[in-house]
Amino acid sequence: MITEQQTNTDTAKIPILHALAGNSNETPPIWLMRQAGRYLSEYRQIRKDAGGFLNMCYSPSLASEVTLQPIRRFNFDAAIIFSDILVIPHAMGVGLDYINGEGPVLEKITSDERIDKLKIDNILPHLEPVFEALRKTKKELPEKTALVGFAGAPWTVATYMVEGGGSKQFAEVKTLAYNNPVLFERLINILVDSTITYLCAQVEAGAQVLQIFDSWAAVLADDGSFEKWCIEPIAKIVSGVKEKYPNIPIIGFPKGAGLRYEQFIHKTGIDGVGIDYSVPLKFAADKLQPHVCVQGNMDPLLLASDKNMAVKEAKRIISILGDGPFIFNLGHGIVPHTPIEHVQALIKTVRG
Repeated sequence: MITEQQTNTDTAKIPILHALAGNSNETPPIWLMRQAGRYLSEYRQIRKDAGGFLNMCYSPSLASEVTLQPIRRFNFDAAIIFSDILVIPHAMGVGLDYINGEGPVLEKITSDERIDKLKIDNILPHLEPVFEALRKTKKELPEKTALVGFAGAPWTVATYMVEGGGSKQFAEVKTLAYNNPVLFERLINILVDSTITYLCAQVEAGAQVLQIFDSWAAVLADDGSFEKWCIEPIAKIVSGVKEKYPNIPIIGFPKGAGLRYEQFIHKTGIDGVGIDYSVPLKFAADKLQPHVCVQGNMDPLLLASDKNMAVKEAKRIISILGDGPFIFNLGHGIVPHTPIEHVQALIKTVRG
């Protein structure tokens, strides 16, 4: 929630921190989810040479370089460290691979016996390359550019762990949560504690903002499941991080939460909320923005498809949300086929 945040000079000088402290900016700050990615030719070259996605995540020099690429090219107001939400299960010894055209493939975790084998104490040593990448990146960033650390929400990470990868029906994870809630809650609690540890270490390494991605929040039913598996774990993470770092702003992104966004912001304690492209702007302005900084929410496929329509939509978004605490972003990650000139036109419009 927007509360009295740190009032030091850094907050005033860094537009995103200013917005997350509950203030409006004369010009909305802008960054884009997945801004370090395949729409950039310089990124594609590094990924080709790296020999694998995880190699990039665990190489501090490569991860820092691709984090900085969109800052050098576009001068975004935030750099989000290059990593992945699945590095936490990987750190705990869960088998993980990335298959071209298929995405992540994980060893399934569906029993107490397999949960017993999770290497919970291995989080910090295994993820030291991420922290080193944060330290390297922080040294290179312009003073006004915020460094964003992140993690996946427990529900989303657990979904990958139970399903063994991405899913369309989410049958295995939902069946496990319904049929064996004690086991599933055990897994969720392990992820809550691990995520607190991971995010606090990112702050120690230089992250100035944290974002929690609950990419699969939309599949949770309104039968208590959304409250139990989305809101409660994220509230515990926010509380755990804030206990150690009370002034670190945290953005929650429960993609597809719909009307439940309002419940989410009031019960999690977040400072900012990422809204997906399906959220009506008037709802965001009336129900969310009086309480938290709003971040979003252009459709990334609109940005990729039609430059003129994207510019028009950017102006509409700013006209509705720009007078309050607001960070311009997409309603999901930028897609690989987005033309560079469309991104340049968007930035010009937002800063125009």
